[in-house]
Amino acid sequence: MIERFADRFTRAVERIVAYALVLAVLVGFANVVARYVFHAPILGADELQIFLMVWMTFLGVVVVTWRRLHLRMDLLAERLPAVARGWLRLAEILVAAVLSALVLGESVRYTARMFEIGRRSDALGLPSWIAHSAVAIAFGLMGLIAIYRLTRRAARGPGT
Repeated sequence: MIERFADRFTRAVERIVAYALVLAVLVGFANVVARYVFHAPILGADELQIFLMVWMTFLGVVVVTWRRLHLRMDLLAERLPAVARGWLRLAEILVAAVLSALVLGESVRYTARMFEIGRRSDALGLPSWIAHSAVAIAFGLMGLIAIYRLTRRAARGPGT
């Protein structure tokens, strides 16, 4: 049940990222036309593209994490005995959970501070906490994925 929900969720996230990419390209194209044809660039277009890219990056990493598509150097790991590989995978999940928790904590504090002081972006005037919350959301979701995988491993046994 969790697997199906996560698969549907990541497909939805992929669509959101794809739409954000299309929007970023359209904004960039419109800004180029406005700048070079009409000599009047769109104020905040670059900033909007940066916000979109931040969100695309951090939402995309959640999809990559769920699907286990992250880059890895496993030349040596693949040569280990099955039991050692199992322990290595367990260590990877534990490290991911700990790092996700650390980054989540710091990013939540930073995002809350941006919200508290009312910081806004320079050109568009968008609240800065919106862009910064992408980090907290992504690492929170990656932490949940790690916890889910740890509980599944615990049910199967650590060396599997």
